Amino acid sequence: MGVTDPLLSGRTIAVPSTDGVARHGRLRPHRDGRSVLRAVGLALSAVLVSTVAIAGVTAMRFTRDIDVVSIGDGDHARPPTIGAYPGGFNILIVGSDTGEGQGDGFGDRDAELNDVNLLLHVSADHSRAIAISLPRDLRVPAPVCVDEKGVEHAALQSQPLNAALGRGGLGCVVDTVEQLTGLDIQFAGMITFLGVIELTNAVGGVPVCIDGPLVDPYTGINLPTAGEHVISGATALAFLRSRHGVGDGSDLARISSQRVYLASLVRTLKSSDTLGDPVRLYQIAEVALRNMTLSPSLANVPTMMSIAQALKDIELDEVQFVMYPSAYTDGFTRLIPDQQVADQLMAAIRADSPFAVATGETGPGAALEPGGTDAGGPDAGETPAPSEPTETPAPTETPAPGSSSPPASPAPTSPPVIEGLTGQTAADRTCSVVNR
Repeated sequence: MGVTDPLLSGRTIAVPSTDGVARHGRLRPHRDGRSVLRAVGLALSAVLVSTVAIAGVTAMRFTRDIDVVSIGDGDHARPPTIGAYPGGFNILIVGSDTGEGQGDGFGDRDAELNDVNLLLHVSADHSRAIAISLPRDLRVPAPVCVDEKGVEHAALQSQPLNAALGRGGLGCVVDTVEQLTGLDIQFAGMITFLGVIELTNAVGGVPVCIDGPLVDPYTGINLPTAGEHVISGATALAFLRSRHGVGDGSDLARISSQRVYLASLVRTLKSSDTLGDPVRLYQIAEVALRNMTLSPSLANVPTMMSIAQALKDIELDEVQFVMYPSAYTDGFTRLIPDQQVADQLMAAIRADSPFAVATGETGPGAALEPGGTDAGGPDAGETPAPSEPTETPAPTETPAPGSSSPPASPAPTSPPVIEGLTGQTAADRTCSVVNR
């Protein structure tokens, strides 16, 4: 793994127009939020699924101001082309817990940890997108990494995933996740926690459902009644941060609760009210780009537009949010991969084979609403117009003896369920389960 050119690290540069190569290496100290950024990364992934098309169209105006950081050597991303990005691809969204430049409302931090680790996979035929949340405390093998001071850190058999950023910047996080998942990561990016506030304001609020009063003094969230609440700005950030207020109070419960917001965000972004409002879409794209630091492979207009073309027509029920299979040992003291389930998940993703989560397996911080599933495209979830009456079709004639008839079409089959996997699709309407 190469070390980033110091002239690139630590400053804003003009965005290259044709660089499609991802480079792993040192990341400049970036001023992002603490554990709140796991929520930001999730929100950004939802935006990538739903609004990169708009970002691609409008990016030309903003590319002069995009922060770019190398993620090392290697020809990971194909050169940008006209039309949809060729084949499948993976985008890693990372957020650090460095607090400088983010205000005084999020506590003091003395380390830079990658507390957001979310991997977005788009299938080769561009029919499905899977966002995989990798918990910050997951114990994983660590590759050799070089930090920003040029110090080489030896490989380790096990360390918390969120230590990778301090060992070697964004490039080290990419290498660590690639080693864990077996996937080649072509694109990477970071976004500030203040960006999620701007983003939710630009979207105009996101409706979320809770099954009881959600009050968490640690984050400041105070939703005193069960039911649906439209949240934005600091309230949305507090909702996404809340751990003590949901499920069993664990980080895994927080991740499943965050998926309630994510699925609703995707539905909101893909609704006709949003897609049909160019001004609103333009504002969302501007906020997303203004608050992102991108790998060179992603930070150019042709690539953005190619990715946009690949993402824009994915149906709600084909956008999946899952958690990397893991389990606590010794109470909540140590989080390790559930290797058997993880192997099934990653094998399906590498092969681009469809899979499903068992009904109701939404995680400890979320539950399905009764009958709460929207299927279909941008207008899913809206009340359909009454259909026109149709005539009863005439009965078909019985073929004469000895005559041939066309073979019946095979009945559609459901994708196999990966037992032990938790998650939901963007079409699933879920409620956050409060910690009682």
